[in-house]
Amino acid sequence: MPDALSPRDLLDRLVGFPTVSRDGNLDLIAFAEDYLAGFGIASTRVPNADGTKAALYAHVGPQVDGGVVLSGHTDVVPVDGQAWDTDPFTVREADGKLYGRGTCDMKGFDALALWAMGQAAGRDLKRPLQIALSYDEEIGCLGAPPMIDHMVGHGLPRADTVLVGEPSMMQVVTAHKGGKGFTVHVHGFEAHSSRIHEGVSAVMQAARLIDWANGVNAERAAATPSALAAAFDPPYTSAHVGRIEGGTAHNIIAKDCRFDLSFRVVPGEDIATWTDLFRAEVARIEAQMQAIHPDTRIEVGEYFVLPALAPETAGRAEELARRLTGDNGTHVVSYGTEAGQFQERGYSACVVGPGDIAQAHQPNEFITVAQFDEGRAFMSRLLDDLSA
Repeated sequence: MPDALSPRDLLDRLVGFPTVSRDGNLDLIAFAEDYLAGFGIASTRVPNADGTKAALYAHVGPQVDGGVVLSGHTDVVPVDGQAWDTDPFTVREADGKLYGRGTCDMKGFDALALWAMGQAAGRDLKRPLQIALSYDEEIGCLGAPPMIDHMVGHGLPRADTVLVGEPSMMQVVTAHKGGKGFTVHVHGFEAHSSRIHEGVSAVMQAARLIDWANGVNAERAAATPSALAAAFDPPYTSAHVGRIEGGTAHNIIAKDCRFDLSFRVVPGEDIATWTDLFRAEVARIEAQMQAIHPDTRIEVGEYFVLPALAPETAGRAEELARRLTGDNGTHVVSYGTEAGQFQERGYSACVVGPGDIAQAHQPNEFITVAQFDEGRAFMSRLLDDLSA
């Protein structure tokens, strides 16, 4: 077996690839391929439509079903406008912390997963270990579904357990919210702002939809949550608008307004129901706009849909993760992960990974050395379990 890089060495290398979602990740994928190949592990790329990004999966151990998948994403969020003390794409250790973009979310786990794959190549595994590295998680978990479908449809032995390594402080997360994202383009009708009755302001009509979202949040917050929803913070499905732009000048009734609207949906609620409610409100407002001028409209696109992760009865992933961590608590999170996408395709899945989600996306993002070391210990225990 070749000399393996340490988990810390691998973290340094992975963070050094600036794999911001708006850019590509092919250099990181090529590094992972070469690293795995050094241990005799073949890997498979699943590129995106234009070939600028790729997912990667690999298998080590016996060619049998029933293995474990270590799932992580390779993309990170931008650093634009953030006040970093040092280069965000170089790991800096200070005061027991490892600073750098992605150290927490989630190249720390990716480094540990690659290390575990290399270590597994020298073990007599009784059950196989697989790695699955995706792209575009940060813009809607877009890269995992084609990767998972490729894993299922191209002869890879079927694992029965998926451990998604999003930062959970090594606690076992058995449920998370799902989500649905929309792009909205309101087409108004321009006129001088003194002739407000003759125009249709795209900005002001967009505000009506956004206020509808505020009303949804207020109504859901006041309602009695279901037993499962009560475990979440907040304990209800929520609507959010994160970006908006529109208008031409202060004295022109706005012709265009664009914004994004998304829902975070608690498990047990149907994402399609929220889609229908939103589209019904769009249709209602659009009809009122067109009563003023027929050339107005509201154009809606869907840019991501993410299934929730639901608690499993006697789930193999939960059982394994609890056995390896000793965690017997009940943990759910309001952020989404690719675990729901694996579960939707018949895998048992849970979330367990090093680091604190509170550090994700922040300037001077970090993972503590203690958490990173606990992640390594977890991987060692996993290898022992697969070898028993």
